[in-house]
Amino acid sequence: QVQLVESGGGLVQAGGSLRLSCAASGSIFTRNVMGWYRQAPGKQRDLVATFTRVGSTNYADSVKGRFTISRDNAKNTVYLQMNSLKPEDTAVYYCNAYNTHTGSMYWGQGTQVTVSS
Repeated sequence: QVQLVESGGGLVQAGGSLRLSCAASGSIFTRNVMGWYRQAPGKQRDLVATFTRVGSTNYADSVKGRFTISRDNAKNTVYLQMNSLKPEDTAVYYCNAYNTHTGSMYWGQGTQVTVSS
């Protein structure tokens, strides 16, 4: 069973930065594609950034050039560095693991990011 624990959310002014962390149980990177999603109130959960199966990265158009996904294999941790934050980035951010062998999806509990104008 994969367990994901996010941290690093909070309240920041527009133009500021935050770094989210997602600590995963066990060595899951070999069988799971990791990513970040977000869900604003009243909206669907949308992809923010992911690693692909070959290790490259993929970003939503709205965050390209501002957000960076990275990982530390030794720490089983995925990060989301968010710069130049905008009020429209306000949402609950979720860490995701997709098992490429079984098709199973795993989610963390989410961390709130609020960007004030």
